[in-house]
Amino acid sequence: MILTQILQPACIKAPLQGKDKNAVISELIDLLDANGLLLDKNAACEAVFTRERTHSTGIGSGIAIPHGKCTGVHELVMALGITHEPIDFESVDGKPVTIVILLVSPADRSGPHIQALAKISRLMLDEQFRRSLENARTADEVYELLSRKENQ
Repeated sequence: MILTQILQPACIKAPLQGKDKNAVISELIDLLDANGLLLDKNAACEAVFTRERTHSTGIGSGIAIPHGKCTGVHELVMALGITHEPIDFESVDGKPVTIVILLVSPADRSGPHIQALAKISRLMLDEQFRRSLENARTADEVYELLSRKENQ
C-alpha cells in the first residue's frame, strides 16, 4: 500500500488550528468533506468519534490515528494534520500528540483499512522521519516528506 496514493495534498493541514482532540478530529473530517471525499459527513463523524470513545487512537510517540468505518465513504480516505502545540490525546504512553492521521473506510472493506494502519505504524517507527513531519510548516512539505519516505 502506498499512502500517497490515498492521501491527497489538499487533505493535509499544517498547522492544525484545533487545541484539543475533538477539535482536531473535526478539523480533519471537515477537510475531507471540503474536498468532496465524504458521501455522508455525519456518518464519518459518528464512526470516528465512536471509535475514539471506545479507546484512544493515540498510539504513542506523539502520533494519533483516529479512524472509523462507515457507509459515508466509497473507498478509504485519509487526512493528515500537524499541530505545533502538542494536544492531549489520552495516548497509550501518556504523551501529547503532534501528528494526527485520520482514516475513514467503507464499513464492508477491512483490508485496505488494516493495511493503511499497518503502513502508517511502520513509517512512524522512524524517529527522524517523525521529527521531520513535526517540524514541517506547510502541507506541501508534509506531502513531500511522506512521498520521499515511501519511495526509499
